[in-house]
Amino acid sequence: MRDEVVRAIGIPGEAKDAPPHHPAKAKRVIHICLCGGFSQLDTFDYKPELAKLHGKPLGGSEKPDVFFGQIGLLRKNDWEFKQRGKSGLWISELFPHIAGVADELTVIRSMVAESSSHTPATLHENSGFRLNGFPNLGSWLSYGMGNETDELPAYVVLPDSRGLPAGGTNNWSNGFLPAQHQGVMFQSKGPVISDLFPAREISGDVEAASRELQAKLNQLDLEARGGEGELAARMKAYELAAKMQLAVPRVTDLSGETADTQKLYGIDQDATKDFGRSCLLARRLLEQGVRFVQLFSGGSFGSPRINWDGHEDVKENHTREAKLIDQPVAALVKDLRQRGLLDDTLVLFTSEFGRTPFTQSSADVVGTGRDHNQYGFSVWLAGAGLKHGLAYGSTDDIGWKAVEHRTAWHDFHATVLHLLGIDHTRLTYYHNGIQRRLTNVHGEVVEGILA
Repeated sequence: MRDEVVRAIGIPGEAKDAPPHHPAKAKRVIHICLCGGFSQLDTFDYKPELAKLHGKPLGGSEKPDVFFGQIGLLRKNDWEFKQRGKSGLWISELFPHIAGVADELTVIRSMVAESSSHTPATLHENSGFRLNGFPNLGSWLSYGMGNETDELPAYVVLPDSRGLPAGGTNNWSNGFLPAQHQGVMFQSKGPVISDLFPAREISGDVEAASRELQAKLNQLDLEARGGEGELAARMKAYELAAKMQLAVPRVTDLSGETADTQKLYGIDQDATKDFGRSCLLARRLLEQGVRFVQLFSGGSFGSPRINWDGHEDVKENHTREAKLIDQPVAALVKDLRQRGLLDDTLVLFTSEFGRTPFTQSSADVVGTGRDHNQYGFSVWLAGAGLKHGLAYGSTDDIGWKAVEHRTAWHDFHATVLHLLGIDHTRLTYYHNGIQRRLTNVHGEVVEGILA
């Protein structure tokens, strides 16, 4: 009876204009977020002109609008760049392992953001808006595409073991979408999911009787309220939690992976073991039908900085952070490829903004740090439906501002949705008198990166 009632009213939040709107190239997504703003000038955007201008002032009449207002002298890249793979993609020595999969990457070198402040910029990167209260990309995919499994959430988040990103859990919020579409955080330390299991052991008979009683009470409540939608969604969430008690221990147990696989991800090394586990778990979650997995590199914005925010010393900061993720990320791409999963999976590698070509110091000093730069930075994608080994767009000669094929977050999101078979203008949800969407009233698919 209860199932008949739920079928009659439907589960709230399922997209009325459901995808696919056109043939999809991808079925699932892994999103790797580097918190703090990694330097495009020291990773994927080679600017030989900076070596010639090293130690010279920026010049010109324009006064840069930077976060801390300190405009030092121009600084060359701190790592050597080389052309990688058959494609000849320029990648620096900071990421030697990622450089090894250069021919899988599609680099956008002309990203622009709307804020140079971490929290609004990170929210914008994930939700398309700089304010709290809006659904994130993973939530929109859960809402639009549903899940391929009924044992695990559609949207799983694996935060950095050192802390949460700027904006905290708002970065995987369902916003105004029903709660079933929020990201579910899997913890890297302690219990994988808090309160998933009872605090004390309960016999099977007692638990079965409790669930039977709960189902009857829920059915009565549902009928009494005329099929109230939020209640139906909550019922579904509790049913999912019960199934997760069996599925989560199975999928998070990495002991069945071969020694070679664990070594590939760097789980045998202190520096890479945490992020390596997260990357390997992400692959396992995809195999079990999870739609969207999000990994965060970098956490607390305290002192010392535990993220990519290289204000004081980019070389020291980025060396430390890259050592943690370079091998695991490259291993993930390789592993997805050898298992045939990369043919219908998207891997996203992003940061909320980049860094300035001039140092964060007094006007007559070549400092060691770089300030925030929202005017031109790099991200990359890999996987289904993309031109591989490609660098798209460009910044100016010093890597400060995007000048060719400027790409905003709305364009990026529209492109990801397009690859998943979704027209970004048709995936909407009516809220407060507005048909809301991930891309707001903006966004153009970046056709130049599509295969």
